[in-house]
Amino acid sequence: MKIVSLFVSLFLFAGIASAQTGSTLSVVPDSTKKVEVVKTACGQCMFGMKADGCTLAVQIKGKKYFVEGTTIDDHGDAHAADGFCSAIRKAEVQGEVVNGKFKVTYYKLLPSGKGTNTQGH
Repeated sequence: MKIVSLFVSLFLFAGIASAQTGSTLSVVPDSTKKVEVVKTACGQCMFGMKADGCTLAVQIKGKKYFVEGTTIDDHGDAHAADGFCSAIRKAEVQGEVVNGKFKVTYYKLLPSGKGTNTQGH
């Protein structure tokens, strides 16, 4: 019985922590919405966007947006050879542009491969 109580407490704590951070990132896509494959990288290093520090961005239909809902550090070392500050990668995403930022609800970084641009810092 104590184990059940422990699991219930952990799930409640995880739910409260998620609610407090405002995280709405899902590990699976919403089957009722289209999944788009987009370019993704550090907005400053690879896309030439203006902001302080390295920040995750996506390029959708030729337009570049900073991402809200996940961060550059959530997906490995940004300064690795295939990291966001060194390469433009591809990701499957769902979300919407709100006030000039892409509010992501699903984000899956695709494996790096041939044709990846490695012209960052």
